[in-house]
Amino acid sequence: MSRLVPHPTPILFFTGKGGVGKTSTACATATALADAGRRVLLVSTDPASNLDEVLGVALSGAPLPVPGVPGLSALNIDPEAAAAAYRERMVAPVRGLLPEAVVASMEEQLSGACTTEIAAFDAFSSLLGDPARNAAFDHLVFDTAPTGHTLRLLELPSAWSSFIESNVGGTSCLGPLSGLAAQKTLYEASRAALQDGGRTTLVLVARPDRPSLQEAERTRVELAQLGIQNVHLILNGLFRAADPADPLARALEARGREAADDMPQGLRSLPRTEVPLLPYGLVGLAALRSLGGADGVTRLASPADLEVDLSRFEPWDALVDDLAAGGRGVVMTLGKGGVGKTTLAARIARELALRGLPVTLTTTDPAAHVAAAVGERPTGLHVTRIDPQQVLEDYRAQVLATAGRELDAEGRALLEEDLRSPCTEEIAVFRAFAETVAQGQDRIVVIDTAPTGHTLLLLDAAEAYHREVLRTASDLPEAVRGLLPRLREPGFTRMLLVTLPEATPLHEAMALEQDLARAGIHPFAWVVNQCLTPVPVTDPLLQARRRLEGRYLNELADHAARVTLNPLSIAMPVPIPASGALP
Repeated sequence: MSRLVPHPTPILFFTGKGGVGKTSTACATATALADAGRRVLLVSTDPASNLDEVLGVALSGAPLPVPGVPGLSALNIDPEAAAAAYRERMVAPVRGLLPEAVVASMEEQLSGACTTEIAAFDAFSSLLGDPARNAAFDHLVFDTAPTGHTLRLLELPSAWSSFIESNVGGTSCLGPLSGLAAQKTLYEASRAALQDGGRTTLVLVARPDRPSLQEAERTRVELAQLGIQNVHLILNGLFRAADPADPLARALEARGREAADDMPQGLRSLPRTEVPLLPYGLVGLAALRSLGGADGVTRLASPADLEVDLSRFEPWDALVDDLAAGGRGVVMTLGKGGVGKTTLAARIARELALRGLPVTLTTTDPAAHVAAAVGERPTGLHVTRIDPQQVLEDYRAQVLATAGRELDAEGRALLEEDLRSPCTEEIAVFRAFAETVAQGQDRIVVIDTAPTGHTLLLLDAAEAYHREVLRTASDLPEAVRGLLPRLREPGFTRMLLVTLPEATPLHEAMALEQDLARAGIHPFAWVVNQCLTPVPVTDPLLQARRRLEGRYLNELADHAARVTLNPLSIAMPVPIPASGALP
């Protein structure tokens, strides 16, 4: 049926660190199940879904048949559309009954990033917990967002159930709790489905590298704490060198083997499927069937040669020199999960500090390993992390000390209830993000951002946060007031769009560029990470993957004025020649 998940349950959940191959393995499994005669619904809960590109079909929020795969339907849970539907469901019952000003206030409360997240979860729960919604399918296959977001979704049934039970004030940052209480049964059914090992398999996808495996183990532990025990591991992208004379191929194989040998014992005990690194991209039905078929991987023909003019790409040192100019401001690395934003941010921060500049390196990613990526820390480099739990505690204390200072006992109790809402963490993390950006006024702050969807939630939250702070009668920090102007100032904030030389991360970064443009924010430069293109390789698989890069490098060079290549290297960076043919 499918070699990736040999014993599929009715519900399959694919999750893991960004960029490990969740979408490709989920799509390949769904395709294999449908090819075996099963009725399958494939669902993406990722705010930055790329199911459309992988499957070659334009999807919406309703199930659509996938051409070429009888029995397979797919949909994207669109966070914005889900939020609009959610707002209408909350507000419609009181429209015409309450004064217009009250209705407008409710709609404003329901316009923030937290509402978008809970609304997307609402749509997810209706698929998972309502038998009437999934009765037409034998299998539900969920391609989830990167790990941190996924775990928030899995925690929400419990979090919101307890919040609804304990909140006596009748309102929250999501509006009237009566609307949430009506969903309580659905949320509990969703959680029960997730915890039932006979109905649900949680498929952890990881790459054979230490950060990915450490993240997978952290996820496994947290899933066990949530009562989710039926977990299957896919170790994706295992590389075996075919040419022992190729030093990069030998190093890549050794790194993967060492990481797999040091796999945490908890992961090692899981049932596991190993998938080799393939010489082509996993876009399109032929590639998906080659990956997920019952008889194992069937290799397709490797891509043809494409000429790449290296003179169209800017040298790395020139990019860092421009980032150092002025000695202050903010540098942000943005892009799809798994493109190497953390290691790239760490390298930039280190090189700026070695130029004698005061630098702070920080992350907004709940799953980041930024300190480990820096290695030996030069003088002048300060490394921090926005810890969601700590900033949440600080925010609650600050609101109680300001907005709660003059309240009576009943009013303070209502405020404390509101601050226990799962939404409060988003607000607290956002405020810490704004304060971090403000530090760029007297030093260079390098921010390793969370994967694309979470980053957009933070950026979208700017004006919604203003309203939320006013609603809780708290003081509006200057850092928040000045955030959007700072992000929009090209001389202050330099945003680097990071991608891999592959279809999905490149096109997702282009979509992010359009979203930023709508907010009045434009990228400083593009960085294509982990390139084989400038590297001399003789291993046939690496040569095939290098040929595949040509299409996407040329596409980006035609699209953007400023692009830098960061070559794949196990040790020292490989210098990029100014021009000429590849070795």
